[in-house]
Amino acid sequence: MDGFRARRYGVALAAGAALLAVAAGCTVERAADERTGSGVSMGQEDRREAAGAPAPAGRPAAAGLPAAKVVDTRSVVRTGTLAVRVDRAGDVETAAARAVALTQAAGGYVGEDRRDRGTGAAQATLTVRVPAAGFEALLGQLAGVGREESRQIGTQDVTEEVVDVDARLASQQASVNRTRAMLAQARTVAELVSLEGELARREAELASLQARKRSLADRTALSTVTLEIRGPGVAAAAPREPGFGSGLAAGWRALVSSLRVLAAVLGLLAPWVLLLGGPAWLTARWLRRRRARPAAAAAPQ
Repeated sequence: MDGFRARRYGVALAAGAALLAVAAGCTVERAADERTGSGVSMGQEDRREAAGAPAPAGRPAAAGLPAAKVVDTRSVVRTGTLAVRVDRAGDVETAAARAVALTQAAGGYVGEDRRDRGTGAAQATLTVRVPAAGFEALLGQLAGVGREESRQIGTQDVTEEVVDVDARLASQQASVNRTRAMLAQARTVAELVSLEGELARREAELASLQARKRSLADRTALSTVTLEIRGPGVAAAAPREPGFGSGLAAGWRALVSSLRVLAAVLGLLAPWVLLLGGPAWLTARWLRRRRARPAAAAAPQ
């Protein structure tokens, strides 16, 4: 019995020692994990602060680090209309030449140049494009070619339109890519004809979106200034009040622009229709006749 009791006590002591060792190991591992996690968290926060990002809630930002910079990414179209007057009719040409030189020096160009050299009523109208960053400076320089009589500045925020066009452009490009992949896997003539027509339609929409994006990029990158140089015998233009005539003219211009876009789309699709329309019609007719033959043979005599 004494030997049996001794063995029992020995087993109990060994089991207790094993449990204590396991508990100590778990405690050590937990402490190491806490130290490691704290180090990773601190490292991430330090890197975030070094990059200029705000510190997480509950922890102040590190001293001496610059605050995050807010970048203005809005897309704005700026236009200006300026009218100046010169003392003599001969000064109109001089003022116009100076305006052209100032525009070119600012990195812009003259888009339209209209001049009237009538005796006693000489005048010139210049429409110039200049990089948006130099808009204000050029406007002030152009006002100095004569005596400023009027100035009007217009600003249009097209940020939402730019974002919408970018999103639609990415979606349409993905749609075109998917259609091309499906076209490569087409197995029948009917699938080929259908997918080619769909691909042509989607490519036309993609081209329209790309043209719209280029137009927006041009309007935001370059500002427009219309300069009117008036001689001594030219009266100031009376302001126009909006009315039926101006609304009709604007509507007509919109209609003409829409018809031009429609004509461009039809012109893009016409070669595909001519190339694929004939084979598609012949294939459909052949399939119709093939289906009609078994039906005619099965009909009672």
